[in-house]
Amino acid sequence: MSLPFSLAGRTALISGASSGLGAGFARLYAEAGANVVLGARRTDATGALAREIGTQALAVPLDVTDAASVVAAFDAAEARFGRVDTVVANAGIAATGRSTEVAPDDIARVMATNFTGVYLLAREGAKRMIASGSREREDGRIILIGSITALLGFSGDAAYAASKAAVAKLGRDFAREWARQGVNVNTIQPGYIHTEINADWYATPGGAAHIQSFPRKRLQTAGSLDAMMLFLASDASRSVTGGIFTVDDGQSL
Repeated sequence: MSLPFSLAGRTALISGASSGLGAGFARLYAEAGANVVLGARRTDATGALAREIGTQALAVPLDVTDAASVVAAFDAAEARFGRVDTVVANAGIAATGRSTEVAPDDIARVMATNFTGVYLLAREGAKRMIASGSREREDGRIILIGSITALLGFSGDAAYAASKAAVAKLGRDFAREWARQGVNVNTIQPGYIHTEINADWYATPGGAAHIQSFPRKRLQTAGSLDAMMLFLASDASRSVTGGIFTVDDGQSL
């Protein structure tokens, strides 16, 4: 299959690459010609994926909530491939349940991964892009993975939705701060896709009813994000920064 944008010569570090969307993004970027650095805590899964992809892939241990782990992941990526010019902040977790019942520790874990982790990963990537001359090349690309839950009112995932709303705001602020440094920052807000994080829910009658509430009465496919993911990482998106792109198969209508 021919892809709409080439990423040849680029190196992308992807968080949450052990499964789901992150693993899919890694395969997509590798197919488009990029070197891919697979970051996650589950190194057995990323190691298997790196072997599947081949020599243009590297698995690195990564806990996005730990600044030292983030630095070490970039160090390992640079040692193998040189400059990292693309970062995909994809790692995320949820704490579902009624807001009156979710434990405080679970709320803190969601915010630590979904907001602070995005902040730390994007910041470290931008620092290194700027230090390596992104201002002159205008080739820095940072893509934050948000969610349409930032736009919707839906009981059962308030902490997750709030963390994703914060990500969208963070992406705009980072884009403004680094606009003259050749680093573009954009946020993609996918709809509901069947992944490890929500598989249990969609196996229930409530999950089935949720799908029927969408205008097209279906879950979005992961592949529907491919074109936007490639575009925002490519040279074609040189003039695109600070964007919040809802790609959700019409679920938020």
